[in-house]
Amino acid sequence: MAASPQAKRKRGDGEEAAAAPQDGDAALTPFPLAALSLRRVLRESARDKTVFLHGQVTSSSGEGTDAVVILEKTPFQEEKILDLLKKHTKLELQMHNDIYSTYHLYPPPEMSEIKTTVVYPATEKHLQKYLRQEVHLIRETWEDYKSITLPFIQSQSFSIQWVYNILEKKAEADRIVHENPDPCNGFVLVPDYKWNQNQLDDLYLIALVRRRDLTSLRDLTAEHLPLLRNILQEGQEAVTKHFGVPASQLRLYLHYQPSYYHLHVHFTALGYDAPGCSVERAHLLPDVIDNLAMDSMYYQKRALTFPLRADELLLKKFQEAGRA
Repeated sequence: MAASPQAKRKRGDGEEAAAAPQDGDAALTPFPLAALSLRRVLRESARDKTVFLHGQVTSSSGEGTDAVVILEKTPFQEEKILDLLKKHTKLELQMHNDIYSTYHLYPPPEMSEIKTTVVYPATEKHLQKYLRQEVHLIRETWEDYKSITLPFIQSQSFSIQWVYNILEKKAEADRIVHENPDPCNGFVLVPDYKWNQNQLDDLYLIALVRRRDLTSLRDLTAEHLPLLRNILQEGQEAVTKHFGVPASQLRLYLHYQPSYYHLHVHFTALGYDAPGCSVERAHLLPDVIDNLAMDSMYYQKRALTFPLRADELLLKKFQEAGRA
């Protein structure tokens, strides 16, 4: 059962939707959900209570535009449990055996929230990202990175304008939990889209570095230790101040490969089995700091293991080079 975040954010619950329009803010035009036609289910997870949909919005001219819609059932909120049990809740018996019974419980609409994330318009890359695929492990040496991965990254045109919009406060300025304005060692801490901020059990924030020359773990050297230490110390302090979660209950890590190539650090609740927190992809920030303090070129020397889906172009590049 989830406790609610402490009300220490810059804007109260519900104010986010009423924020003044800003350049780059995707909330300027509401998504036309009623006009969406379902094309296929990309993926679903019974464990996470999540489904990923490929839909299409048809304009008045008859032209269809792809969209990805992610539906996720939200965790229970402790302060609403009594209302859930007492107020207009329908209980329908399914099975009874001695002291055991199972029911279907139908809560009122205001307690049936489904978190909905929309990518619109969506490209083929977005569709492939959320499509269920077989996964393969890659063992990447530094030579592999230079000859296969880096040229691949440089050849891609996947937009990260949304990151720059946050850094420049053209979007989501009211969602900023903490910021360090230093152009070299500063960052912005914002809630991740996967967290609705209604409970702490699935707490999830992202620290976006202000520097634009850092793409991933492979770029880091001892030169970047002040930046990483700022993220560790200031980020933990900010989360404790705003949400009451101590540093000992936070998991801070970097992905490799990352889902987008602008250096960022994930902050999640320790008890939350967050997507991508598994050992083959997540690198704990304190460990990264210690590794760089021990050897400035640590991430230019060691091999790194990471998963790739069967449809990913990077996997194809490794296969063509005989490395997968």
